[in-house]
Amino acid sequence: MTLKQLEAFYWAATCANFAIAAERLHLSVSSLSKRISELEVSLGMPLFDRSAHRALLNEAGQALLPRAQALLDNAATVRATFAPSAGLVGRCAFGVGELSALTWLPQFIAQVRRQHPQLTLEPYVDVGSVLESRVARGELDFAIIAGRSSHYDILSQPLSQAQFIWVAAPALAASRKPPALCSAVDLLHAGQPMIVLPPSAGTTRLIDDWLLQHGITAVERINCNNWGAIAGMLIASVGIGILPAGWSQKLIDQSLLGPLIDSELPASLSYSFQWRRGDNRPLLDQLRRLCTQCVDFTVDMSRVANCEAGTIKRPHPGTISLPLPMRHLVLSTECPHTTSLSAPIKAKVKEP
Repeated sequence: MTLKQLEAFYWAATCANFAIAAERLHLSVSSLSKRISELEVSLGMPLFDRSAHRALLNEAGQALLPRAQALLDNAATVRATFAPSAGLVGRCAFGVGELSALTWLPQFIAQVRRQHPQLTLEPYVDVGSVLESRVARGELDFAIIAGRSSHYDILSQPLSQAQFIWVAAPALAASRKPPALCSAVDLLHAGQPMIVLPPSAGTTRLIDDWLLQHGITAVERINCNNWGAIAGMLIASVGIGILPAGWSQKLIDQSLLGPLIDSELPASLSYSFQWRRGDNRPLLDQLRRLCTQCVDFTVDMSRVANCEAGTIKRPHPGTISLPLPMRHLVLSTECPHTTSLSAPIKAKVKEP
């Protein structure tokens, strides 16, 4: 029996299938199966029921799983005790939303690399519902997601909150009298569309609650999965929308956008650290503490523009300079009241 065999068994037992487990260990499925078979031979009994379409833990496998996890945790503790300066080792796959990727993620990765130089990070950027599913299947060690998980198998620990405000281009506000008292309600009743993230985003709940509070039932939505493109369209007077408060202030100071006067601003959006129930590895505990220190959703909008490989500059009359990715997006109408604007933001960043 070896630690590598126990590690292969642990991931095969806790992931949705052997393919995901093999990917987590950067092995082929055949290599993973070989290690598990060797472990079964050394123990003198099978650990999985392979009669069904998907291999499932049998009684012996269920009895071994907590013991295997304890042995792996003890090995990590011994390694940390005798080589404390080395920090965590191995690989960590985790997920964040685009707002996190554009704000605190770079600082978090820098901190992890300083404290744990032998740990390889694999961050993935996607919407919360996708990341939550990947955590549940074992593809990701953890994810920073808006809200708390409703799944029993996933635990959530609150980290921070992001505040949003309604904004619009000065030209749209000027269409109402007096412009200084223009509100989001006024502009929506006047037929202006909302530029928003896709329905699966956490901000959708904030906006839907706000619409219900103000009795607004019919509104055109332009769905876009990219914050930089949303900001560009707002500046271009395509419609109104919400932006993170930290970003908005920079654009307001430059007179590119103006705050809309409303009786109630959208509520703040809570973000939490989500991981699988029963996963008590030291890696998660240490990275959860680092996330608590690093998560901060306030940022200068110029950083967002740089991340989007373009800049938003104050336009000449009748023109606007938008973030580069927006020039490659395709606009398509899904229904009379919903327009979809999307571009791939799923990204995998591998640390060397």
